[in-house]
Amino acid sequence: MTTAPGEPDGAQSIDLRFLTRDVSAEEAAAVTAVLVAAVDEEQASPPPPARSDWAHPRNALRPPIEVGPGRWTSSLR
Repeated sequence: MTTAPGEPDGAQSIDLRFLTRDVSAEEAAAVTAVLVAAVDEEQASPPPPARSDWAHPRNALRPPIEVGPGRWTSSLR
């Protein structure tokens, strides 16, 4: 939805064209109201939260376990 030039900041202009013939003014107004409400609701919703670094798939990988003397202590570094 865009604000047309010369309209107040809160006003929105929408260009609708009905392909169905013989649409009454009441039907056109109802469809327009539903579409404007849906667009306003979508624009007002917050963006989805960003993925936390804790949930990143790269953290699911771990280095291979190495067997041998002193490897237990070196695995903590």
